Parts: sequence; structure tokens; C-alpha cells
Amino acid sequence: MHATGARTGEAHSGAPASRRIGPYVLLTPLDDPHTRIPVPERRYIARSDDGAHTVLLGAPLPGADHEAFLTEADTSRYLLGQFMAPAAACSAPGESAWHTRPYLPALPLPTALAVHGGPLPERTVRALGAALAEALIVVHGQGLAYAGVSPAAVLLAADGPRLTCFGAVRAGAPAGAARSGLPGLAAGSLPPEQAAGGLPRPLGDVYALGATLAYAATGYTAPESDELPPALRTTIGRCLSRDAGARPQLAELLQAFAPSPSDAGQTTGTAALLGPGWLPSRVIAAIAHQSAAVLAADISRATVSTSRQD
Repeated sequence: MHATGARTGEAHSGAPASRRIGPYVLLTPLDDPHTRIPVPERRYIARSDDGAHTVLLGAPLPGADHEAFLTEADTSRYLLGQFMAPAAACSAPGESAWHTRPYLPALPLPTALAVHGGPLPERTVRALGAALAEALIVVHGQGLAYAGVSPAAVLLAADGPRLTCFGAVRAGAPAGAARSGLPGLAAGSLPPEQAAGGLPRPLGDVYALGATLAYAATGYTAPESDELPPALRTTIGRCLSRDAGARPQLAELLQAFAPSPSDAGQTTGTAALLGPGWLPSRVIAAIAHQSAAVLAADISRATVSTSRQD
């Protein structure tokens, strides 16, 4: 795992030329270009020409199907729930493909591990599991499979995680086509039935959630069982079953990560886990540093180094 230090995500300025996608000036890549964790799209922090709007901007990887990318981004606009980061705007037909969501100071999960210097504490993993289980319960209640949960899809903000990269599996290849080895798809997070070309289904999201939590806890999406925290070993291990029918339901996972309070007037289990201290101090400091750098960025001089991403 590449250690990036607390300056990861800083907005750069002073280079001779600006980079743009659509009506936005790119301030900085969101993702560390050195990470070994695949990211399903190119992601940037960007700002509108008038300086009024700062956004997280996503664009397809080179060679990706732009139409499929935009179809999934447009569908994500209707996702509900506090831990979702749906697209708020998409490019018009005929334009280069992009989508945006309002900027929220946050680090991708792989960057958070690099900043922290290794796997995240058990409390953080438990809070992450509860919040993402809640998010997926809402998605499945809307009649959808997320088909894009992976370490890179998770952004960590001070008030909780956000899910991005909706539909990355569907955008990567249609049902019936093998998806193993495709750019941007994290092999360890891809449910085996979907890797073989199967239609994304809710229990596939459970597998991907387990792989993402395993990564947060160990730095690997498919660790040995004894590498997982003892208190989470059985729960995460069941999520990673190759037999979809043996995976737990999301309601069961939510109860395992954040048991419901006995008093109905108490704060919910997830909310309590996401209270002060849910993120390690170095991660909080890096988020604050990113926010300050973005606020200070001058779009007349802003540029990014994208030679490793384009």
C-alpha cells in the first residue's frame, strides 16, 4: 500500500495551463494516482468558471463505454439516503461524458488507509459497516442493486461515509459478459457470480460490502480469516461466501455492526458509532487539510497532473 501522507488531496496551482472537463476547471484528482486499488472512474475536485460551485466530478476511464457510464450516473440521481452521494448533474448528449455531485471534504477509503498508516480501527470498521448496510437497505428498497461497492467507491467524511461509483459493474460489461480483469473493477470486490457475467443482484452487494470492510480492517479485500478482527471475523467471513445463499441479509448485518438501542428514545446504533472519534485523528486532519486547500485554490492558475490517469 502506497503511503501518501496527510497532504493527499491537496489542490495544486501554479502550473502553466488549466485542465477542464465540461464547464469545470479541475483543481486536483480526488484519488492518489499511485494507489493499487482500482477506481471505476476518473475523479476530480473541480470548480465552475465563476467560482460559485465546487464539485466532485467523475469521468469515464479511457476506453470505457461513455453511454453506459452516463446511464448509471443518471440513475444514481434518484438514490435516497444520507450515506449516498448520487450524481446531481450529468453532461448533455453529444458532450464528453461527466457527472458531478456537490463537493464534500472526504477521502477515498484507500487514501484513508494510506494516511492512517495501515488498517483502520475496529470502531471505524464497525461504523463503516453499519452505515453502508443502512445505505444498501435503502437502495434495495428502491428495487435496485448497487453493483459498484468497492474500497474506492467509499468516501470517508467527518459525518460518515458516502457511496459513489453506482453501477460500475453494469457499466463495466453487460450481463452475460465476463467482467474479470476489466479496468476500474476491483477483482477482490467483485462477487464471483458477477465476475462470470451474472446479473447484479442484492446479495452481490453483500459480498462487495464484506470485501470493502475486509479491506478497511486489513488492507486486503480477501484476507485470511485470522487477519480479521476477532469480533468481526464471522460476520465479514459470511459476507464473502462464494455461495450467495449463504450470505447474511443486510438487516442482520446492521444489527451485528450496530445493535438497536433498547430504549426507543436513544440515538440509533449507527448514529452513535458515527459520533466524535469515529475516524482516526490523522484521517480527520487530512480531510481538514484538503478542505482548506480546496477553499484556497485559485482557478485561474489551477491545474492537475493527470499523466498517470489519462
